Amino acid sequence: YSLIKVASHKEADGFHFDPATTVGIIFGEKEPPCDSPRIKAVEALFSGTELHFRATDCIREEMWSKFRLNVCNNLPQAILCYRDSVHMKAISDGLRRELEAIAAAKGIDMQKVDAVSGKGCAVKPSARYSTLQDLDAGRHTEIDMFSGALIRMGKELGIPTPYNEFAYHMIKALEEKNDGKFDYTGPNQEMTWAR
Repeated sequence: YSLIKVASHKEADGFHFDPATTVGIIFGEKEPPCDSPRIKAVEALFSGTELHFRATDCIREEMWSKFRLNVCNNLPQAILCYRDSVHMKAISDGLRRELEAIAAAKGIDMQKVDAVSGKGCAVKPSARYSTLQDLDAGRHTEIDMFSGALIRMGKELGIPTPYNEFAYHMIKALEEKNDGKFDYTGPNQEMTWAR
């Protein structure tokens, strides 16, 4: 089990990031022993490289922490295109509350990793997170993996997810727009009247 925390952006020649400010690869076993031969082998593989890495004894919580980071940062920015707003923080906080309620119901103790995982990669104020990068490039996003998964889990657990439902539908609509579904520049456009 593993994840990577990296602030990167895509350019024509590939993905770019600053290795010095990257948290790096985090890996671990789902069940004890946490210092298994597999973990030792991965540590040996990465030692001597310039990669940042660390083993953890709470990999499920680490993975949910990364999930929270993506949901609470990527989605509001993709909808609003900027980060510095009390309104965007309110949306982010709503997404966070829903995710943390689902995590708690699944037995995931987010406090186990909050001390270490709260520290992310250095991100410039002008940074565009991956969901917004996908929309900018006309690609479909990972919204099904983010809010789509939380909505499904919320239904299974009886936990309402209105913020995630809103984010899901907003980003799906932006994907449809990128797909050309709402191109009203053609010749046979019917007039609509509003009062």
